[in-house]
Parts: sequence; C-alpha cells; structure tokens
Amino acid sequence: MTKRDKTGCREGAGRKKPAIDERGVERLRAILAVLTASAVALTTGFFFAQPLAANTGAPLEYELKAAFLFRFAQFVEWPVETFKGPDEPFTYCTIGEDPFRGALERTMNGKTIGQRALRVEHLNGAGKIGECQVLFIGGSGEKQQIEETLASAATLPILTVGEANQFAKNGGAIGFCTEDNKIRFEVNLEAAGKAGLKVSAKLLALAKTVLGAPR
Repeated sequence: MTKRDKTGCREGAGRKKPAIDERGVERLRAILAVLTASAVALTTGFFFAQPLAANTGAPLEYELKAAFLFRFAQFVEWPVETFKGPDEPFTYCTIGEDPFRGALERTMNGKTIGQRALRVEHLNGAGKIGECQVLFIGGSGEKQQIEETLASAATLPILTVGEANQFAKNGGAIGFCTEDNKIRFEVNLEAAGKAGLKVSAKLLALAKTVLGAPR
C-alpha cells in the first residue's frame, strides 16, 4: 500500500523524476516567483510550494491555485489541432461550484498563453468541456461526478486539474495536495498523454510525485 502523509501528498509513489539542469530549474523558479497582481506577494520559498493561510478555506488558497493554473499552462504543450485558428482564445474552465470566487478571472485578466488571450468559463455540466484547454474540477464535487467528468475529458486535449483526494492517481492530469501546510501537486503522465498533452520536464521536476509514463 502506498504511504500517505497526513497532509494529503503521497510519499514514495510514481516513477523517478527526470534529471534536469539545475540552472534551468533556478530560472524556472525565478519565473514562477512572479505572481499575478491579485495574488499575495511571496517572501520565502518558490511558487510551487507556497504556504497556505491558517484557514485553508480562505481566499488565499484559491488565489494561489489560480496562479498555479496560469503557470501550469506555460509548461504543457497542446496538440496543434486543439485550436481552430490563431485568434481562438485559450480557455480555463471550472465545473460545478466555483471555489475561486473571482480569483481565476483576476489572475487571467490581461494575460496570454503564447499569443492567445485567456478566457474563463464556469460550467454547470460536462456538455461544453470540449471548449476548454484547462479544466479545474473542484474537490467539493461528488466522487461519481468527478469520475464522470474525467471520463468525458479523458481523450480530449484538456489539462484536467483537481483537488480531490488522489485526483491524479484516479485519472486526473494534475492533482493539488498539501504537505506541511504548503500547496504541492502531483502529475499523472499517462493521463496527460492520453489527452495528447506533453508536459515539460521542468514542471515534472517540481512535482511532488510523477505517476505513470507518457503514452
């Protein structure tokens, strides 16, 4: 049985992380240290292991998670055929209850991924997930609803991100977890590969756990 620590990150699971040039990691850390204007300024550590507020349900948690979502997309490659044209926006979606309460819009406002403007959509069901490039599935949803959403998105070019317990192990591409009161994340390479996505080795090097192997 895989050992889990009390804060939700899995210990010792997944494959060995890829080797990476340390100078590249330092450059990445410098990039990730620049938060959006709405997020809390950082004073210690680096972006992919940020302390939470004492109350993890406080807005700070979702300000930080919104900033994570923006940064994730900069280190993932989508298939060329994902977009119908050069002017089509890059779309972030949430499904079900929106825990960001405006933080996602504030984070994405005025930014781009490549040359594409960013758009945020809040979905009530899975009917329009084909329009999303990043789909956040909140942890408050029913297990069956999460499973059904992941099944619907599995073969589409969508980066699925969630916060439910063992989200990545259960088929999501990236799962948030906490360790020592810090936000961390796990990556499921098989799920990302099934969706046609290529995850940068730089992002994998910063993950708490890397599961599976690329397809």
